[in-house]
Order: sequence, then structure tokens, then C-alpha cells
Amino acid sequence: MQETEPRLHAWRIEEREYRRQEQRRGRRFAYPNLTPARTALVVIDMVPFFVDANPYARGIVPNIQQLADRLRSAGGTVAWVLPARTERTPVSDEFHGPEAAEMFRNSGGTGPLPGRLWPGLATRPGDIFVEKSVPSAFFPGRCSLPDILEEHRIDTVLVTGTVTQVCCESSARDASTLGYRVVMVADANATGRDQDHNATLATIYRSFGDVRPTAEVLAMIEAAL
Repeated sequence: MQETEPRLHAWRIEEREYRRQEQRRGRRFAYPNLTPARTALVVIDMVPFFVDANPYARGIVPNIQQLADRLRSAGGTVAWVLPARTERTPVSDEFHGPEAAEMFRNSGGTGPLPGRLWPGLATRPGDIFVEKSVPSAFFPGRCSLPDILEEHRIDTVLVTGTVTQVCCESSARDASTLGYRVVMVADANATGRDQDHNATLATIYRSFGDVRPTAEVLAMIEAAL
């Protein structure tokens, strides 16, 4: 029987990973504070194709909304990133199979970008809407987000959305490579299984950025006001 009720991942970072970072830099988190005006909430692929059938993706909707509303009111930026409709390629057909390749290239839907989002998410004037044509929202030349964030003088990105170990992880890695302070929000990312989710959180925390729950990120925003 398919589970339908929204739920959150049982996320965790192993204590040994916390100890490793504390020994290296003298503190658990690389980025203990943020400046709201220089922070962007980056919401990856929260479209019906990915959210409708996944109870974990539906479970993170309230957390994403809380973060968006609070950061926006504090003077920060909210960026909604959606999959672009891409061209079919021989490599994509070979890798996914023709039917799945066709399905994935249409996963973002059609029409104006705000209307493609999961309907449970509320946007506001001034929010950023962009498409990406590869998994990462920060891969050069495949998404306009980095250029827009540079115009906004953003130095910190809060990564949220789905799927944790694919587009969200790809975006977090590339954002770190581009020099952003990366915070992956542990209970505002989603995939199909806890073990896949937690493997990504461990990788990001160890090598690319911080991993924090929604409540702690909200507290960081409040502390900066």
C-alpha cells in the first residue's frame, strides 16, 4: 500500500562527523550566523511531478514556506528554481531509456513559472523564478541563478527542495565551488528514503557546507535582526 500522508525524513549527522569538524575548526558549524540581506533561499524543483507522489516532498512544504516568509520579511531573497524543458539527446535516451527521458524532460511543466510550482507554496512579488536545464542550479551556463544572485550581492544560500541526492546535492556542491556559504536545510529537502537523504547530508556537511534544521535557520535569521 502506497503511503500518502506527508512526512519528514529521520535525518541525522553522525556524532563523529560533528567531532571531526569541531577538531578542525574549533566549532560545529562553519557559518554560525548570516546576514538576511545577503542570503537567498534556493528552492529546487518543487513541482507537481516530483512532489505529488512523494510524501517526504509534501512534508517539507510547511518548512520551505516558513523559511521563505521569514527570510523575505527580513530583507532576504527567495529563489524558486524549476526544471526547464530540454531537448532530447541520444545520451539521455541511452542513459534513461526513451520513455523515461521523455518523462524527465517534461517534468517542469509548461506555462508561466509561478504557475508550475506545487500549489501549496505561496510566492510573493519580488521573488526570483528561474529554470535550470541540468540538475544543478549553479552550473555555469545552464541556469541564470548565479548571475541574478551576484546582482543581489548574495553570499549565503539556503538549499531546499527535492530530490535531495540529485538536484539539491548538485546545486549545493556547485554553489560551494562558486564561493557561496552553503547551508543545506535538513528538514526542508526530500527524497524517497532516509538513507539516501542522510548520505547526502553527510557529504555536504563534511565537504561543502553546513547542515541545519529549519528551526535553527529561522533562529539565525532572527538573531541577525
